[in-house]
Amino acid sequence: MAYLCGGKVLKILIYPLGGISKFSTSFNLSLVKEFLILIFGPIFQILACCFLVFLFPEKQNLIFTYHWGILFFNLLPIYPLDGGKLVCLLFHHFLPYKKAFYSTFLLGYLLLFCFFYFCFVSFSINVFFFTAFLFIKLMMEFRKVPYYYERFLLERYLNHFCFQKSKVISSFDQFQRSYRHLIKDGDNYYLEREYLEKKYKSC
Repeated sequence: MAYLCGGKVLKILIYPLGGISKFSTSFNLSLVKEFLILIFGPIFQILACCFLVFLFPEKQNLIFTYHWGILFFNLLPIYPLDGGKLVCLLFHHFLPYKKAFYSTFLLGYLLLFCFFYFCFVSFSINVFFFTAFLFIKLMMEFRKVPYYYERFLLERYLNHFCFQKSKVISSFDQFQRSYRHLIKDGDNYYLEREYLEKKYKSC
């Protein structure tokens, strides 16, 4: 699906309990295309589960146990799991690029705080390690947000995107996916490309 939506598949890893595909797409990819890419993973997992049950009906309970466990884990609204990316995509529809990411991370930290609280109330070694792992991954992704945002802006400067929606903004922090912008700087107005050109030519 990533390939069909204009992405570049970098690597596909197959594990006993599932697979992971690594791909590269534009940071300005349309929200609809990114949604299709993200939702295809869980859909493929459900189809694979049905296929395995068809092949091994005697192991149906075991297959369903693993399937629903992995699916639930993957759809948790914690970045960079698919569930977290879907939540981030929803925020991108309403919020500027940076705010969408930070709102996603805030939700992820709140959910992990609830998991840690559960560990103290009713200790479970599995939940503790699972929560610690997600917390580390979330912190690692949080540090990448400035890089993601810089690449998001640089793509807009180097490429021509034809967005249907437009809005007037007053700073770089208000840039939003799927919008073209008119930037108000004091009494002056700049087209998006003119404003980005000032930024990158001064670097």
